[in-house]
Amino acid sequence: MGGNTNAEAMKQMGFANLMQNFDWLGWVVFVTLVAMSFLSWYFIIANGIRNTMVRGRADKVIDGFWGNGSTQDAIRELEAQPKGEPFSKIALDAASAVAHHQQTAAAGTTGRLAESLSRSEFIDRALRQAVARESLRLEGGMTLLATVGSAAPFVGLLGTVWGIYHALIGIAATGNASMNAVAGPVGEALIMTAFGLFTAIPAVLAFNFFNRSNRLTYARFDEFAHDLHDFFATGSRVEGQK
Repeated sequence: MGGNTNAEAMKQMGFANLMQNFDWLGWVVFVTLVAMSFLSWYFIIANGIRNTMVRGRADKVIDGFWGNGSTQDAIRELEAQPKGEPFSKIALDAASAVAHHQQTAAAGTTGRLAESLSRSEFIDRALRQAVARESLRLEGGMTLLATVGSAAPFVGLLGTVWGIYHALIGIAATGNASMNAVAGPVGEALIMTAFGLFTAIPAVLAFNFFNRSNRLTYARFDEFAHDLHDFFATGSRVEGQK
């Protein structure tokens, strides 16, 4: 009889029973974990698509710029790139800085930033701002992934602790410490810890993957920006650069 009772207790232990017994804190924990999971998967998918597109177009944009015999034609090709393509935006900012500096110098206007900085310094300033802006765009969602990866297990653990606390109160109130009384509530509470881990693990793996992918892209930003600086500052690409 004891074995049958224990078997029945294990059959009743599950997520459906857990939700039926939620109090306000249990619902807060559950909804928080669901929101964390939804947001983390949203940014995992969005960042995956964005990084794939950026890295897939990088060589085409860079080689297209350097392979074009006319700077004006190259700029027109850059302007035709999608709005979210970062390498074209960095090059366009450099070209815009050159044009602005030339116009200001030709007009003889005083007191302007272009007057106080040399052509090279003005281009360098524009490129630094462009690289910083495009790098920041690649960081979208990274903070949330890091937060979910570090906080979700503890949120789930809170739900488990709270569930076990209520289970112990129920056992003390009834004076029944049999497997039938203990296994269900305690086992259901442990599900919250598992839910927290299932929420955190994808976020941690995605954060590490995108962090490495972004570092490689940042390195290409810097390399391209240095080449652009030399090209627009001197009028020709520095010999030996690829």
